[in-house]
Amino acid sequence: MTTVLGIETSCDETAAAVVVDGRDVLSNVVSSQVDLHARYGGVVPEIAGRAHESLLTPVIAEAMVEAG
Repeated sequence: MTTVLGIETSCDETAAAVVVDGRDVLSNVVSSQVDLHARYGGVVPEIAGRAHESLLTPVIAEAMVEAG
């Protein structure tokens, strides 16, 4: 059995998932920054980068807990 922790970021989302044997998804956690950037009318790279930095560890932790 192979267990993989996948981590992904887009311009305004931070995500982590735990998958077993390439097909069984044990967890999938996504944190969106849409509300954070809405007041600026679009994504502000500096704000997005700082948000990714602060959200990454909690998102990974939540994915690990959900996966058991």
